[in-house]
Amino acid sequence: MTTPGGPDALAELDLAPEPIGPGQVRIRVTTATVNPVDAVIRSRPRQDEADAVRVPGMEVAGVITEVGPVVDRAFTVGDAVMAIVVPSGEHGGYRADLVVPARSVAKIPAGLSDVQAATIPMNGLTAQLALDTLALPAGATVAVTGAAGSVGGYFVQLAKQAGLVVVADAARQDEPFVRACGADEVVPRGDDYVARVRRLRPGGVDGLLDAAALEAAALPAVKDGGTVVTVRGYQGDGTGRVRVAPIFVRDYVEAPAELDRLAALAGDGRLTVRVAGRLPASRAADAHRSLGRRGVRGRFVLRFD
Repeated sequence: MTTPGGPDALAELDLAPEPIGPGQVRIRVTTATVNPVDAVIRSRPRQDEADAVRVPGMEVAGVITEVGPVVDRAFTVGDAVMAIVVPSGEHGGYRADLVVPARSVAKIPAGLSDVQAATIPMNGLTAQLALDTLALPAGATVAVTGAAGSVGGYFVQLAKQAGLVVVADAARQDEPFVRACGADEVVPRGDDYVARVRRLRPGGVDGLLDAAALEAAALPAVKDGGTVVTVRGYQGDGTGRVRVAPIFVRDYVEAPAELDRLAALAGDGRLTVRVAGRLPASRAADAHRSLGRRGVRGRFVLRFD
């Protein structure tokens, strides 16, 4: 977009190809996932008036068309890959030609489509970063709000693979999915969330991922000395009783081992990818309108081919 605004601010533009440098690869993007953060990028006032164009998008899939010098990953032209992107001005995932660090890229495993793969990098790495930040030992109990969302669902599955006991929230229609992800206990969403968690774990859980942005309201579910990880910053009042740890996926934007593992887990069916729908890139505005609809599960994916 050239002017911040609502979904209709998105428009197709012709942009010059990005230059490629050391440690980078060029991707012909075939799919890009639409995430809530894209709407923030689309609508927020411009900080730098020199940025005439702003391209959203944080996760893509496609085919490598060029490998730059000094790349320490085993990529060749023609590889089908997925990647995480940190948008900046004209650089963002909603573009057919994209240059990114090779360490932000992983090969798509056999059996996984580019549409499915595009939903993994940003959301999956966010979930893995949350798990690593909590750093709980096997057997510990972790709670998660927003467990039916993309980050929450990945987190439940990763937490179970790490040997944790998971207490998840879910609306009634989402409970089967959350249980299928491996949640040991499921409590209903709502104002009494903390009370229900405390009934299950009177002393409080060891840690919590607040993917639903309950902020300070979620803290009482955690025991003294426990940790709460937040994914949208933290605006609550805080407390000295627990540690609040806001995380930002940019800290894992070049985490190749983690991204490779997520790809392998999805390829093996141990990480459940959910696609709400697919649209041509020309209908990006319609995909952004879907972000405001209740009950949408999974992500909409834009196609560029």
